[in-house]
Amino acid sequence: MATKKKAASKKTASKKTASKKPVKAKVKRKPNAAFMKPMTPSASLAAVIGAGPMPRTEVTKKIWAYIKKNKLQDAKNRRMINADDKLKEVFKGAKQVSMFEMTKLVSKHLK
Repeated sequence: MATKKKAASKKTASKKTASKKPVKAKVKRKPNAAFMKPMTPSASLAAVIGAGPMPRTEVTKKIWAYIKKNKLQDAKNRRMINADDKLKEVFKGAKQVSMFEMTKLVSKHLK
């Protein structure tokens, strides 16, 4: 009985070492073209991030910069964003939204 277990463990050990994949050189990721397409913000969103077409990634960066500059992130629950007067227009009048809900609401203000 003990010899069968030893033989079985040797087989699984050899399979584990044989199944290792060769290490590939890291390839730099290309950004998705849809995210990099310039989008025009609505008037209410332009009041927060500035007018002019810009990619979605840049819109998100500028919104977070505005939130951090004006200290609008909730102190207790950091996932929640407290809206000031400018952001209330973007957030459909909500006083507070989650950071995940924020991206959904902002996307409706981009064309």
